[in-house]
Amino acid sequence: MDNNFSEVYIHIPFCVRKCLYCDFLSFAADEKAKEKYIDALCTELMFIGKERCKTSLSSVFIGGGTPSVLPSDLIVKAMESVKDNFTLAEDAEVTIECNPGTVDEEKLKAYKTCGINRISFGLQSVHDEELKSLGRIHTFDDFLKSYDAAVNAGFTNINVDLMSDIPGQTTESWEKTLKTICELKPAPTHISAYSLIVEEGTPFAEMEEEGRLDIPDEETDREMYHMTSKILSEYGYGRYEISNYAKPGSECRHNLGYWTGVEYYGAGLGAASYYGGCRFTNTSELPVYMDDPIDSFKLDEKLTLADKMSEFMILGLRLTKGINTKDFTKRFGQDVMDIYGKQIHRFLDEKLLEEADAEEPAGSKMIRLSERGLDLANHVMQSFI
Repeated sequence: MDNNFSEVYIHIPFCVRKCLYCDFLSFAADEKAKEKYIDALCTELMFIGKERCKTSLSSVFIGGGTPSVLPSDLIVKAMESVKDNFTLAEDAEVTIECNPGTVDEEKLKAYKTCGINRISFGLQSVHDEELKSLGRIHTFDDFLKSYDAAVNAGFTNINVDLMSDIPGQTTESWEKTLKTICELKPAPTHISAYSLIVEEGTPFAEMEEEGRLDIPDEETDREMYHMTSKILSEYGYGRYEISNYAKPGSECRHNLGYWTGVEYYGAGLGAASYYGGCRFTNTSELPVYMDDPIDSFKLDEKLTLADKMSEFMILGLRLTKGINTKDFTKRFGQDVMDIYGKQIHRFLDEKLLEEADAEEPAGSKMIRLSERGLDLANHVMQSFI
């Protein structure tokens, strides 16, 4: 099997406590468990780097959970394992997710020194009452202190996660959240703005079923959605994906790789991988992983050609630039119109898709969601499944 992945995701499953909307693989743990987990993770990284990775890494993303709840020496240990066992591209983007209030300048300087060059803060809202309704452990003031600490530690590439459709949220409070973050000094280079999704098995799902979840109605949700793009554009953030905005040149490389089909390896508990045309998932049972991190993964599926073409369309259309017709031909040896011409013509006629000349290669076209199509993205993408 070809092992040409150029991105690595590292999952840290620990957090102080789960938020009310969270369905990620995360939980609280004591310090001994955290140390043992990082030992197992380093064993996996050593094996993967030496046995399976044949290319240099353009991106490393440390996510969770809340990676920043770990003592800084454990993050440094994991990063040293990455550097010892993989070849990092000279301009590799190395991101760590942080929760406000769980980092200080000393911890952030340790991150910077060990090779991390991008911070992603999970803020969600500038209003403490909205943060409390989500079950977040921090306040807006905690975020401001953490943000300033990151800047003082030397980080110039910082993302802030924001969330709309929060219980009790209004268009006015969402507008204040957007503008307040855009006006930070220095401003973040990247903003991820997502709508709340009520996932099965979460406290929010139970509250919704009981009629106790006071989230904005559909009309307000649409108003917030359009407000997001308008305000962020006014502050110089380009929308490059349905929910992601960046200052020029600061698009998240890890996310771009995922949306364009770059192969990646997921290390750590429950982490997913995609390479060699196959999907793999590590065990989600902590004792099993820590006992044998090398053989804890399983093959989920081997993608067919039809699967790969479908994913190319669905993921590529999430990007505002869309998909390149020549890229489709180069990757699959077939013309995109021969495979999906019926769907594409239908949505072009309905003004949900639009066509434009691509910058390169010569003669290629970009097929992308229109402004109206962005509103109905799920409807469009379902036709390519």
